[in-house]
Amino acid sequence: MKHIGNLSPAPGSRHKKKRIGRGAGSGHGGTSTRGHKGHQSTSGYSQSPGFEGGQMSLKRRVPKFGFTNINRIEHQEVNVAVLQRLVDEQKLPGGIVNMEVLFAAGAIRKRNLPIKILGNGKLAAKLTVNVNKVSASAKVKIESAGGAVNIDG
Repeated sequence: MKHIGNLSPAPGSRHKKKRIGRGAGSGHGGTSTRGHKGHQSTSGYSQSPGFEGGQMSLKRRVPKFGFTNINRIEHQEVNVAVLQRLVDEQKLPGGIVNMEVLFAAGAIRKRNLPIKILGNGKLAAKLTVNVNKVSASAKVKIESAGGAVNIDG
């Protein structure tokens, strides 16, 4: 018969073995297993990534060079050869090339970045291209195949 004095938790329901900071009798009182003094002994301790114990960090030791333009606009590039391959695979309905069609065909990975058509490869299909930018050689190849280029700002 179970009495309130001899109840115990179900097997496997309790995992915590140490009761930290519950007096000297627990064996984990006093410093609560954190040792004496030092930054890590305090509550709320956090160390910034790359901290090397006060030694000059690698990020600060390595020489800096170059320049990053904060106004740079990254474009997704699609070559004319890729357009021809999509035509051959019949993935360009009606010969219209735009962001949605290229994304659905798997030629680009993101919908929010502008697209630039580059002139690497050959094109034989008549296409209407609606993208953000087109290189001069790509424009010549598209127009010589009977297509049209519309640039969407």
